Amino acid sequence: MIDLLKAAFLGLLQGLTEFLPISSSAHLRIFPELFGWGDPGAAFTAVIQIGTELAVLIYFRKDIWRIGSAWVRSLFRPELRGHLDARMGWYIIIGSLPIVVLGVIFKDVIEQDFRNLWIIGTTLIVLGVVLGIADRVGSTSKTLKQLGIRDAVLMGLAQACALIPGVSRSGATISMGRFLGYERETATRYAFLLAIPAVIGAGLFELKEIPNGHNDFGWGPTILATVVSFVVGYAAIAWLLRYVSTRSYTPFVIYRVLLGTATLVLLATGVLSA
Repeated sequence: MIDLLKAAFLGLLQGLTEFLPISSSAHLRIFPELFGWGDPGAAFTAVIQIGTELAVLIYFRKDIWRIGSAWVRSLFRPELRGHLDARMGWYIIIGSLPIVVLGVIFKDVIEQDFRNLWIIGTTLIVLGVVLGIADRVGSTSKTLKQLGIRDAVLMGLAQACALIPGVSRSGATISMGRFLGYERETATRYAFLLAIPAVIGAGLFELKEIPNGHNDFGWGPTILATVVSFVVGYAAIAWLLRYVSTRSYTPFVIYRVLLGTATLVLLATGVLSA
C-alpha cells in the first residue's frame, strides 16, 4: 500500500510538471529525496512519462493525424511535399534525432552522474534564467507557418539538453523557440509535439528495466503512476496552452530559481544528499 501511495504521488508530480517548463525529472528526483524515499530511478521516471505523452497523443490527436497522414501521402505524392503538415512531419522527425542519438550514447552518464542533485539544482536556476531572458527578448512574430529546417534542428538540439535533469524538455524547446521569434503558444505547442517520439521511445526502451529491480517500484505501482500522470497531464496541457496565450513565463522562471536555490541550500546544510 505504501508503494502505491508513493507511486500515485509521483504520478501526480509527473503529470503536473511534465508540460510546465519546470522539469518533471528534477521534481521526481528532488521530492522523493526530500521525503526520504530515495531516487525512484531513471527507468521509473522514463516509463511513467509514457502516461503524460499519451495525454499529448489524445489532446493533439487531430493535429497528429493530420500531420502524420500528410507526411505519409507526401512520400508518394511529390506535389504534397511543400504542404505545412507534410513538412511538420519531417521537422518532428529531424528535431527528435539529437535527443535520441545523445540519449543512447550517454545513457549510463544520464542515468547515474546527471542525476546528482547539485547538477539538478544548478540547471534549474540557469535554465530558468535562460527561459526568462528568451521570453523577454524574443519577438512574437513567427507562427508554425514560418517553421523551417534550421529552426527545427535548433529546437531539437535545445530539447536534447533536457537529457540533463533540471533542464526541462519543454522549457529548453520553448526557450529556443522564443529566441527564434516564435509566439508563446506556437513554441509551446511545437515543444509538445516534438517531445512525442523521444519520450515514448525512451519509456518503451526502459520498460525492460522495471521487472529487473532497477527501481524501487514493481509493475503495479509503476502502472498506477503512469495512469495518474496521464489524467493530470491532460489537464495540465489544456491549462498551459490557455495560460501562455495571454501571459508570460515569468512565474515559472521565479519558481525554477527558488526551487533550484532551495535545493542547493538543503544540499549545503546536509538536509538533502546528492
